[in-house]
Amino acid sequence: MNTETVEALPAVIEVRTRSGAVIAVRPVTVADEPLLEEFFDRVSDEDRRFRFLSAHKHVGHQVLAPMVEVDHFRTETWIAFDEASDTVIGTAMLACDNPLDTGEIAVSVCSNWRGKGVGWALLDVIADAARHRGLRRVISIEDRENHAAIDLEREKGFVPHAVEGDATLVMLEKILRD
Repeated sequence: MNTETVEALPAVIEVRTRSGAVIAVRPVTVADEPLLEEFFDRVSDEDRRFRFLSAHKHVGHQVLAPMVEVDHFRTETWIAFDEASDTVIGTAMLACDNPLDTGEIAVSVCSNWRGKGVGWALLDVIADAARHRGLRRVISIEDRENHAAIDLEREKGFVPHAVEGDATLVMLEKILRD
């Protein structure tokens, strides 16, 4: 086998959710684009709108490419699997600014796994990664109607702020270090 052409598989971590479920979480590879496409086809129209802040009936290559073609440091996307079925049940993304001061986050969980702590666990994965990179803060831009995400982020220590010029959005901020 020619090891120069084989991409190393990303490390899989097992994460226990608040409900006690154990999920497998790992960074994406470019080969995961079809898995993410299928995942976003399974989430509701409202969940896609909340995740991308615009209406998408189908999330294709143009939207998915920036999620899978990442440098694994300034930008990272994780996928969470139900180990029993090997099905993608959630995804999380961290996109850092150039000075590595702030990271913007985004999390999506399929509806049949909501309320089981998957979002909570993915926020912990993101926070650990942000601290490892030395970020001062993480932010999330949410549609004001996305009460579940806003409530969860507030539980995790995020503070809401108005988004100047857009009353439909709220920015939630969590300070990681002074």
